[in-house]
Amino acid sequence: MNTRTCRTEMLLGNDALTKLKNAHVAVFGLGGVGSFCAEALARAGVGALTIVDDDVIAESNINRQLYALTSTVGRLKTDVAAERIADINPDCIVTKKAIRFDKTTTDSFDFDKYDYVVDAIDTVTSKLLLAEICTAQGVQEVSSMGTGNKLDPTAFRVADVSETKICPLAKVMRRELKKRGITALKVVYSEEEPLVPAQLETSARRQTPGSVSFVPPVAGMILASVVIKGLI
Repeated sequence: MNTRTCRTEMLLGNDALTKLKNAHVAVFGLGGVGSFCAEALARAGVGALTIVDDDVIAESNINRQLYALTSTVGRLKTDVAAERIADINPDCIVTKKAIRFDKTTTDSFDFDKYDYVVDAIDTVTSKLLLAEICTAQGVQEVSSMGTGNKLDPTAFRVADVSETKICPLAKVMRRELKKRGITALKVVYSEEEPLVPAQLETSARRQTPGSVSFVPPVAGMILASVVIKGLI
């Protein structure tokens, strides 16, 4: 028994751990949600991870993102993630993709190799594109809905997007997926009514949602649990 995974093996069994070791999961987005999801997958013994994010760590990430520290500000999220994963699970094969996922970069990904895809992306267009590709290629996917402007981590639910309520992002996704002929997508969403945050002065057109340390990580952990249970 591997000492690193012995407690997990006690819970899941050896056959399940073997399945996880042989699995390849792609995590798109390494922010407050995706960073915790990717690490939970590594700690659970997933054998191969493709991690996708073109962003560098900023000070404003420190309140909620796993990789964001004073010492990591300015570094690529994929680089910091890969270092942590190697320190946690040296046997995990990590493929870094420090690129933005959109229509211009889809050829950089081999979806046939992925046993499960996690969508922790912020932008709706990229979330829809990922759902289209996974649906067309028959790849299992779970998608995170909105976690900003929330204070209640116990309000998260797992459901098909068609069954969601309250979450504004889920409403948009339902409408746009229907236009694309996609009738099913497993999501993690919150039934908490979004709060209205105080806005800082900014030149950006889009208002930045408020966030707190204990909400996005919970969504990431739930995503990881969905993936693990789906793989075993």
